[in-house]
Amino acid sequence: MKGIYTLLIFMLTLTTKAALAQTDTLILNLNQAESLFLKNNYDLLASNYEIDKAKAEIITAKLFENPTLEYENLFYNHETKKFLQTSYAHGQYAGSISQLFKLAGKRNKNIKLAQTGVKLAEYEYFDLLRTLKFELVNTFYKTYFAAQSVKVYQEQISSTDQLLKAYDLQLKMGNVAAKDMIRIKSLLISLKAEQAGLLNELEDNYKDLKLLCGIKAEASISLVLDQASPLSPDKVPYSTLLDSARANRADLKVAKTDLLYNERNLKLQKAMAIPDVEIALSYDLKGNYPEKYTGLGLKIPIPLFSRNQGEIKKAQVGITAANTNIKKQEALLENEVFNSYKTALRNEKRYTEIDPTFSTDFNTLISGLIKNFKARNISLIEFLDLYDAYKENTLQLNKLQFERMSTRAELNYVTGSNIFK
Repeated sequence: MKGIYTLLIFMLTLTTKAALAQTDTLILNLNQAESLFLKNNYDLLASNYEIDKAKAEIITAKLFENPTLEYENLFYNHETKKFLQTSYAHGQYAGSISQLFKLAGKRNKNIKLAQTGVKLAEYEYFDLLRTLKFELVNTFYKTYFAAQSVKVYQEQISSTDQLLKAYDLQLKMGNVAAKDMIRIKSLLISLKAEQAGLLNELEDNYKDLKLLCGIKAEASISLVLDQASPLSPDKVPYSTLLDSARANRADLKVAKTDLLYNERNLKLQKAMAIPDVEIALSYDLKGNYPEKYTGLGLKIPIPLFSRNQGEIKKAQVGITAANTNIKKQEALLENEVFNSYKTALRNEKRYTEIDPTFSTDFNTLISGLIKNFKARNISLIEFLDLYDAYKENTLQLNKLQFERMSTRAELNYVTGSNIFK
């Protein structure tokens, strides 16, 4: 029996905390991931093009109306039996050139509206950046701690597999009971099933991370966790976070800029109700009096029926809707900051309640557990149950650390800032 316990101790105390990394593995910390994200993310690139499109609207708004050139020539002279004559004796032609002049400052109002459209596109870009950056940070931490949990399973599977082999040998020698073998096999099957589920989740996380950072699908990634921010949420007053959100949240700026856009659109639509003037200079060879006639023309529509009432009403409704949306965004902002702050405080409290030496003490406990098992002070069932408790506690600690870092990232997200780096 001594041989089995000696083999067991050797296998269970053997850890694989570090693996030899392949030369083609991309090692990323959070800052490096963010750099790739800003450079390669397709959604950000597409949103940036929307800004360029909005700037093109300013170019269009600054352009003046093109002049209109009109020319008419005698097609067929039935007296001379000739086409397209232009001579004074036998031909006739007339021509004019006209220019439309916009009144009531329509051009300047169009330019201001287009400039507001650029601001709107920029704030929408920054709001998308805020959302995707939170998704990136959250995915990074989720992936990192999921990988750490996979390592815990792998260590237990390796140790349990070695234990199974040792017990199988002893079973053949008649030194152990068959029920112990069944117990170990059941544990091994359970561990592999749980690890498989976690590996599927981990692969999904890697996929999301690669998409966010523009990394090739076949690339191998290894994540490195930087030291956490020394600034704790409980050190920052709630009022400071709320003020930061009101000053920096891009979605609130989008709502306020949308109001400005509708206000400027109302001014433009009211100006559109004022008719524009078209001035024309014309020449007619013989079709008018006197011959070789030159004339100055003026054209202006009479606003008798249409005074742009519908577009003016739409702009007024747009202002009312924009004001309502601002109130909604402000209420949403306050609730998000409050909820995230409370969650962050709760997670920080849970984390600080854990003894910093917990991991070391637990490893010491496991070593003592192995010694007691060797000395036959505990049964195999008790040993496996306590070893499973070690796994569960380690997994819970990884989960807590993820939730702690995730809520810090969420505070940055809801405040539109980078307070907790």
